[in-house]
Amino acid sequence: MTFNEQNTVEQYVISKLTGQRFEGVGDRAKPEYGKTVQWKYVPPEDLGRNEGEIIIETILKDALIRINPEIRALPERADEVIYKLRAILLSVHDVGLVRANEEFAKWLQGDKTMPFGENNQHVPVRLIDFENISNNSFIATNQYKVTRGVTKIPDMALLVNGIPIIIGEFKTPVRPSISWLDGAVQIHDDYENSIPELFVSNIFSFATEGKTFRYGSIRMPLEIWGPWRDESKNDKALGELFGLKEVEVAVESMLKPSVILDILEYFTIFATDKKNRRIKIIARYQQYEGANLIVKRVKEGIVKKGLIWHFQGSGKSLLMVFAAQKLRHASKLKSPTVLIIVDRIDLDTQITATFNACDVPNIVATERREELERLLKQDTRKILITMMHKFAEAEGILNNRGNIIVLADEAHRTQEGDLGRKLREALPNAFFFGLTGTPINKRDKNTFRTFGAEEDLTGYLSRT
Repeated sequence: MTFNEQNTVEQYVISKLTGQRFEGVGDRAKPEYGKTVQWKYVPPEDLGRNEGEIIIETILKDALIRINPEIRALPERADEVIYKLRAILLSVHDVGLVRANEEFAKWLQGDKTMPFGENNQHVPVRLIDFENISNNSFIATNQYKVTRGVTKIPDMALLVNGIPIIIGEFKTPVRPSISWLDGAVQIHDDYENSIPELFVSNIFSFATEGKTFRYGSIRMPLEIWGPWRDESKNDKALGELFGLKEVEVAVESMLKPSVILDILEYFTIFATDKKNRRIKIIARYQQYEGANLIVKRVKEGIVKKGLIWHFQGSGKSLLMVFAAQKLRHASKLKSPTVLIIVDRIDLDTQITATFNACDVPNIVATERREELERLLKQDTRKILITMMHKFAEAEGILNNRGNIIVLADEAHRTQEGDLGRKLREALPNAFFFGLTGTPINKRDKNTFRTFGAEEDLTGYLSRT
């Protein structure tokens, strides 16, 4: 047998995703009994689509009717939704891929409405059921041929309710001159430009040659395509994974339906860069893990603090954006206040700029101590950004609500001592999470006492 990407890496990934295996080149996938199937493998010839079709509209229509009661009452309404989605696909040539992708993301996230309610009232239209994941269709297929003027055949497409949300490209593992980068170049330089319609609904893409796994969002420079690790396995070798094991961990942890939908809903943002260009940002694995650990701890409500030590350059500002975004959307928390605290003016500017660039709603950057105290006393339910020293003259309790979450940047500095005590006196029932990129000596008892929870045996809620 001659080894190539189709009969080695491609089939290996399909097997990991679907619980099915291939007996040989060209064979249909056969079930591996005893495994939980999350994605269903459907060969390209069985999808019921023509190669000019990006979305499998028959599958999407069924999902729209199944998920939306208003559409179920009048099934022809599904055609109205699909018509609007087709228009976004076509708009990519006029507005550009990032703008079209951003508009489609609003539909995927359930943020768009149609006049399907009583008396033509606008009601949300859901393309995906985020609450009951099993209510969606998850299809993994390969050789997803697309003809839009030219014909291209990406190696893998993952579709939710008939919508291609992830594209994967595989390269042979047996040629030293070939790497994951060749697959990423094919996606980034070729497919995104020659068949951009396929990427209008894209969450992210990935590439691998069976040794290294990298992923990136549309138009993301190839040099910042990143790896995906699963630190929860607590495997001491995870940081040194190489070869097929790295690919296995990435596929089994990142490409799970629940993780993909979580990334879509809370860990994908659009921002304006310094050159006033629209860009798409997707979480790195350490941001995803750190933010979710914070949200989980707050929802549980038992342990009320935690220390996060992530290496310099890991993107702690974005971690706070993702955490704040998910906390604010958690219905269980009943519209919490998220307080972002920094200790230097330059950090204040950087973090405020990050939140503003990402268009995160309900942000207030407090410039004066009196303003901060007023907002807290008035029980403001927003994301507040402030500097630590503004608590220096605080006296007594400013707010004793339990759903206030404090995220303190560079937690080993001024959050200790009198300022830290003042902060805790002002917000006695709040959650406190410290983030730092600077190694902390365990003899530094103040920092560990302030943010480290006894329940975290290492002293850290998350460390990378």
